[in-house]
Amino acid sequence: MAQVIATNKKAYHNFNLLEKWECGIALVGPEVKSLRAGHASFTDAFAHADKGELFLYNLHINPYEQASFMNPDVDRPRKLLLHKRELERAVGLLSRTGLTLVPTKIYFNSRGIVKVEIALGQGKKLYDKREDIKKREIKRDMDRAIKGRKAP
Repeated sequence: MAQVIATNKKAYHNFNLLEKWECGIALVGPEVKSLRAGHASFTDAFAHADKGELFLYNLHINPYEQASFMNPDVDRPRKLLLHKRELERAVGLLSRTGLTLVPTKIYFNSRGIVKVEIALGQGKKLYDKREDIKKREIKRDMDRAIKGRKAP
């Protein structure tokens, strides 16, 4: 029963997602109001470990218009909230070369709290992306053929 605010479609296209975590995010009031209106963008967003904490960079949340001068910077780093063991595991996996943490989804959970789903991603090569596109097109053609065969 989660209300999805935004999905990072580029993450699914550019990365092989290995492991996912659901985490909270430290926001201020006007940012939550803006998210309720659906104003969020994942352009080039990523998570990075700094001094034993995870921060989300380049998550663009539009300023809330009715908040006047109280709006924070739209692209400021935001702290991600994880359990200690999850944080240690994520930071440990992140230390391996070629891996990065990318946000895949931002949503309100059933209690109305903003959550971010982050995933450990390994960058895809161009030929991997082409292969995924081919598989998707073949599946779509097969589904069309099956749908066309069935008598209503």
